[in-house]
Amino acid sequence: QVALEERGGGLVQAGGSLRLSCELYGRTYANPAMAWFRQAPGKGREFVSSISYNGQLTDYADSVKGRFTISRDNTRNMLYLHMSSLKSEDTAVYYCATGRKPERLQRFYDFWGQGTQVTVSS
Repeated sequence: QVALEERGGGLVQAGGSLRLSCELYGRTYANPAMAWFRQAPGKGREFVSSISYNGQLTDYADSVKGRFTISRDNTRNMLYLHMSSLKSEDTAVYYCATGRKPERLQRFYDFWGQGTQVTVSS
């Protein structure tokens, strides 16, 4: 059984910081890539960031580049997203996902978490 559990969401003021974490349970692929997506109210789910298994390849949506940092700890099966300089438009449910390769498209990810709410107040 494979499961992903996100933690760390909450309410934060604009300009503040928050760190999300995601724990991977069970085995998936030999070297799983991982990613964060988000879905704002009334909008579709969008790519935020991805990371390769060894952490050497990272990718960010233009909207978060320079403000968000993705990282992982494979010894603990953990994925992180450090978010800083938060804006009201970052308000969304944040999901972690795992797949074979780091990609921007959702269809490349087979397993998803339930999501954690991040609300940024202006």
